[in-house]
Amino acid sequence: MQEKTLYHANVQAAGALDTSKVLRNTYLLLGMTLLNSALFTGIAMALNIGHGTALVLSLVGLVMLFVVHKTADSAKGLAAVFVFTALLGAALGPMLQAYLSLANGPQLVMQALGGTALVFFGLSAYALTTRKDFSFLGGFLMVGLLVIVVASIANIFFQVPAASLAISAAAVFIMSGLILFDTSRIIHGGETNYIRATVALYLDIYNLFVHMLHLLGAFSGDD
Repeated sequence: MQEKTLYHANVQAAGALDTSKVLRNTYLLLGMTLLNSALFTGIAMALNIGHGTALVLSLVGLVMLFVVHKTADSAKGLAAVFVFTALLGAALGPMLQAYLSLANGPQLVMQALGGTALVFFGLSAYALTTRKDFSFLGGFLMVGLLVIVVASIANIFFQVPAASLAISAAAVFIMSGLILFDTSRIIHGGETNYIRATVALYLDIYNLFVHMLHLLGAFSGDD
């Protein structure tokens, strides 16, 4: 009985070490990919790329997302994730230029960055401190994402400002939930690959920032 207890204790200790390693590697890679995105956003703005080019970059980035997931268990996955985040970072260039051209544009961008950082660090700290399992949110969040995607596509044709604001508000809510969900998955062993974990959190932060900036711009009266 004592040997069995020691065995289970050793298994739990090994699992905790593995989880800590995944968390450490995830946050390290996440920081590097965010800096990578920021660098390529700056390059795209310096080159003054257009919205059409940004759309193409986003579509190529979507293809790269599948490549990242396919190669996540090999060294190629690291290269793929940097290409993926570079593409999405560059795709932000025209949007950020449009906001920065507004009278209070720099303040809006900084507020969106600050708000995104506050939400991410706050929710991540909550998940890490409480160690609650937020896997029960999975179904609700997936349905919410599907609704946002469908509504966004529909609004491309109908161009309803109120609907656009509602979509962004819902997106901020859903991305916040996904930060809890994705962090919880790492803590509880639901995601053991730090490249996939990084991409999940990166997308949460990326979309949270974009939609928060849209909301701030709209409520400032300049969007």
